[in-house]
Amino acid sequence: MLENVNLKLKLSRGAYKEALPALQSRLYDLEKACWDHRISSIVVFEGWDASGKGGCISTLTQRLDPRGFKLYSIHEPRTFEQNNPWLWRFWLKAPNHGEMVIFDHSWYHRVLDERVNRTVPVKTWRQAYRDIPEFERMLADDGTVILKFWFHISAKEQAKRFHAIEKDPMESWRVTTQDWQRHTLYDQYREAAEEMLELTEGEFAPWTIVEATSRWHARVKVFQTIIHALEEALGDKAPAMRSADPETEGE
Repeated sequence: MLENVNLKLKLSRGAYKEALPALQSRLYDLEKACWDHRISSIVVFEGWDASGKGGCISTLTQRLDPRGFKLYSIHEPRTFEQNNPWLWRFWLKAPNHGEMVIFDHSWYHRVLDERVNRTVPVKTWRQAYRDIPEFERMLADDGTVILKFWFHISAKEQAKRFHAIEKDPMESWRVTTQDWQRHTLYDQYREAAEEMLELTEGEFAPWTIVEATSRWHARVKVFQTIIHALEEALGDKAPAMRSADPETEGE
C-alpha cells in the first residue's frame, strides 16, 4: 500500500503562500460554525518522525480561535494511567460538543511503537484492533467528525531530514538516539502502519495518506480535507464562503 504512494507530489512555496490565507479563513469560519451548532471533531496526526506533522499542526492552529480547540501531544502512558483501561486516558480527552480536538500521536501508539518495540504482548496489540474501531464508532455515533492523517515519507527522505536537523545547533536536540533507532526499523514500522491503515479504515473514521515530501503540498492537503469534512457535517448550516480581501490576497 504505502510503497505505491506517489511521494513526488509537490506544491511550490509561492502557490502555498497564495492559498494559505483563504484556507485558514475558511477553517476559522467552520470552527466557529461547528461551535455554534455543537458539532465536535477529532483530528489525528500520525506518521514518520520528521515528516512535518508538527509544522502542519502549528500552521493549522495559527488562525483558529483558541477557545474552540484543544491540542494534545501523546506520549507513553504514565504509571497511574497504566492502572486503568488503556483507552481511558483518551476518553478523558474526547471533545465537548462543538469543540475540535487535535492529537499529535494518539491511541495508534499501541499498534505502532508498542507493537514494533515489543513492549506489549502480541495479544494486547491485536486486541487493540477490536478496541479502536469500537472507540471511534462510539464517538462518531455521538456526532463527532473524525479525521486521521498518516504523514508519509521515504526512509531516504527521513534520514536526509534527520541530518539537516542535526546540523542546526538550535534544532539538533529534536533528533534523538531513539529517532535513529526507529529509523533502522523503518520496514517494520511500514508493515505495522499498513496493517493499521487497513484494519482501522472506516466510513466514520477515514484515513488520509498525506504525501509529505513537499511540506507545502502536505499542509494544503490537510487543510482541504478538514474543510471538506466539516462542510459536509454542517450541511446547509455551513457559512458562506468569504469574498477575497484585496488587501490580504496573496500575502
